[in-house]
Amino acid sequence: MLQPKKTKYRKTQRGKMKGNDHRGAVLSFGSFGLKTLDEAWLTDKQLEAARVALTRHMKREGQVWIRVFPDKPLTKKPAEVRMGKGKGNPEGWVAPVKPGRILFEAEGVSLPIAKEAMQLAADKLPVHTKFIVARDFKA
Repeated sequence: MLQPKKTKYRKTQRGKMKGNDHRGAVLSFGSFGLKTLDEAWLTDKQLEAARVALTRHMKREGQVWIRVFPDKPLTKKPAEVRMGKGKGNPEGWVAPVKPGRILFEAEGVSLPIAKEAMQLAADKLPVHTKFIVARDFKA
């Protein structure tokens, strides 16, 4: 699973996810991409499931880049615990994404294979996504 090696603080505040993402909103590495249309917290397990689906469909040809990293700790209090008594313990890691953020990029496969692979990856994620192609892509 994806998670940071070490962090400055063990627990973080939740924060706001308003507006669109301008950083990470254009293709930088590959010819094909998967762009999010919603805001959400993507867990390390969701990102890993999407990555596995993507690489398996591409039959490990080409290259895949993951453009988000789950570096925000997600805390939970145990079941049936009364209110108060502080913040819960870290349970997992999430990557907050806003609309417009590119999640995955791919290169080195044909357009139909890339489109189908990105669709399989998108099915594993809790956000609406859009398949994008680089402007300078030649079929």
